[in-house]
Amino acid sequence: MSGKPTKKTTVKKSATKKETAKKPVAGKQRRWKATLLGLFSVSLVVFGAWMIYLDAEVRRAFDGKKWALPAKVYARPLALYPGLLLSPQQLQAELQWSDYRQSRAADRPGTYQRTGNTWRIYRRGFPFWDGPEPSRVIEVTLASGRVEKVSDEQSAQALVRLEPQYIGGIFPVHNEDRELVRLEDVPPVLVAALIITEDKRFFEHWGISPTGIARAMVANVNAGRMVQGGSTLTQQLVKNFFLTNERSLSRKIQEAFMSLLLELHYDKEEILEAYINEVYLGQSGRRSIHGFGLASRFYFGKPLRELDNAEIATLVGLVKGASYYNPRRNPQRSKDRRDLILGLMAESQVITEAESLRAKRTPLLTASPKRAGQREYPAFLELAKQQLQQDYRLQDLQSEGLRIFTTLDPWVQSAVESSAEAHLSSLETRSPRLKGKLETAAVITSVDGGEIRALLGGRDASFFGFNRALNAKRAVGSLAKPAVYLAALRSGEYHWGTLIDDSPVTVEGQDGSLWQPQNYDKKSHGMLPMQETLQRSLNQATARLGMTVGLDKVVDELVRLGIRDDLPPYPSLLLGAMSLSPFEMTQMYQTIASEGFLMPLRTIDAVTTAEGDMLSSYAIRGQQVYDPVTMEWLTSGLKAVVSEGTARRLNDLPQPLAGKTGTSDEQRDAWYAGFDNRHLGVIWVGMDDNGPMPFTGSSGALPIWQESFRRMGTEPLTPSRSLVDIPVNPQGQLLEDGCSGKVYNFPASWQTTKRLACESGVQSIGKGIRSWFERLF
Repeated sequence: MSGKPTKKTTVKKSATKKETAKKPVAGKQRRWKATLLGLFSVSLVVFGAWMIYLDAEVRRAFDGKKWALPAKVYARPLALYPGLLLSPQQLQAELQWSDYRQSRAADRPGTYQRTGNTWRIYRRGFPFWDGPEPSRVIEVTLASGRVEKVSDEQSAQALVRLEPQYIGGIFPVHNEDRELVRLEDVPPVLVAALIITEDKRFFEHWGISPTGIARAMVANVNAGRMVQGGSTLTQQLVKNFFLTNERSLSRKIQEAFMSLLLELHYDKEEILEAYINEVYLGQSGRRSIHGFGLASRFYFGKPLRELDNAEIATLVGLVKGASYYNPRRNPQRSKDRRDLILGLMAESQVITEAESLRAKRTPLLTASPKRAGQREYPAFLELAKQQLQQDYRLQDLQSEGLRIFTTLDPWVQSAVESSAEAHLSSLETRSPRLKGKLETAAVITSVDGGEIRALLGGRDASFFGFNRALNAKRAVGSLAKPAVYLAALRSGEYHWGTLIDDSPVTVEGQDGSLWQPQNYDKKSHGMLPMQETLQRSLNQATARLGMTVGLDKVVDELVRLGIRDDLPPYPSLLLGAMSLSPFEMTQMYQTIASEGFLMPLRTIDAVTTAEGDMLSSYAIRGQQVYDPVTMEWLTSGLKAVVSEGTARRLNDLPQPLAGKTGTSDEQRDAWYAGFDNRHLGVIWVGMDDNGPMPFTGSSGALPIWQESFRRMGTEPLTPSRSLVDIPVNPQGQLLEDGCSGKVYNFPASWQTTKRLACESGVQSIGKGIRSWFERLF
């Protein structure tokens, strides 16, 4: 009996121990569960917050302005009107630069047909700054180097414009460029080809495709490396639009969730349109090509709606690898990819089998990447950007998609570039030691408006760097001399027949130094008519004339002509011992060419929004600072420089022309400034190290001007409306009308000046004719 109670007690104690042992384990489990629940809750909160953040990011970017759109810069439109100086070569070049294609019927926008001297052009529609113009068929007839007639399908037209050529952009820091298109403007064939190639289930999934991911995983495992992606079009858009190209699991997870959010808030058409405008499709120098709209122009020189099936397949093929399948660098690889896509298009009944076979037989042809419609003009764009920033913030120019309509004339620019390169190469052949050292700069403007038609910043016209036309300050030499002669003419004491002494000149400076200029030929020429001293560019005569008229008066004329730099009143300034840029010299000669109207040189005609609304229109600004008659008088002397003086090699061009050569000390700089009835051109040639050259203005710079104006077309100066001819005797005295003497131009007001009768023993022309008739009858 006594043992049983003992056993019961032992069992109870053992059970109690087991229960006691279980309590810590259960407590630990509860604590672990609580911890896990807490961690799960925190993770859920963090995940929710992260999703809210991602959702906000997706909506913020997609609801607002999706892209920073660079300003698009255009050249001047070619205005066609009867009487316009226009060669067949220029018209054809302008059409090709604007990506027009010659065809038999000109039955589509962007095509033209030529029959003899008549051109049938199907002009594209374009949003000009003064209003959009629809596409239309026009006919242009040329005769003797001019437009004879312009008409459309209804009647003769006074003026028709061709759309302007794209010449560059003002890009944001990332240099992305795109041409936005609406989904309804994209060819349905392109949309279908993109979907069947990149994402067949695009209209069925919610942003991610599990089957696509599984298929890609199998392919990657079999290959032992990453060979295929399972991304949908939505995921590709998210990666390009929001994320980086980093290949990591975390980035892929974020991409998947953002794709789901994007599909949650936006319909398929919005997503597809964004993708078509965002996808990267190539590179053009510093500019990256994004979107099918811009890629169509970049690779084929035409808008999307003009693409054929083969071209559409080529562009879609670039999505897989823009560099790898580049049709210019890798034509065979691109063609194989194109033909594969054409086959898929036929299988999916996007096109017929016959259309697919026909497209596959089409050669892979792309437009030249160096054609005018795709190249940029860095020197001109630099100046345009400077002038635009007087009215617009740089940020707006880089992001708002503004349309900038400029004054650049591609035909004139082409003429200057080709002429400069040809002549510099010729000069280096004559002087091999200068090989690769000669540089140049040029500015061409319109005479009547001060619009910059061409700007060459250096020998390499495509170089983004030092712009010599704007920033190279060089000694101008004899280009400054017209200011001396202008001061003399305005004094009322000189005319072109006044005798000027060309004997040696010595001027003592305040420090006792002597200034003793010499003529280029190191000779003195005695007493000469003032016009001859200008046309021969005689230093001694010009220095003496300037000192006699007054150095301060010459400085005043330079300032009035438009020179804004500080000009120290030293005697050497009379012969151009001052450093100015080609742009500054152009401003001076612009005032002369425009008959005394001082106007700022400008590059901008108008600015509109991306939608075509006018923001700014830039009309001619300036003031009349000289009597036009006085400037015509000065121009008559500059005409003599061309007809009889240092620029007489221009006599093979239509006359009259006006201009002045310039050469600095030791022939370190060669200049020529001249103008016809339409254009003013200033050319500089020299070396960046300021070394001497065996060339003068006449041999170094003038030939570039000559060939440029020959190529772009020369329009002679019109006869003077305000000047009269008055004979002058060898002593520089005015003679009565009809007397024999050297005839010079004078303002009509000089007709009332007291004049000498015909000299003894010399009959007047009128009396001689009368005596001849008397003897005859």
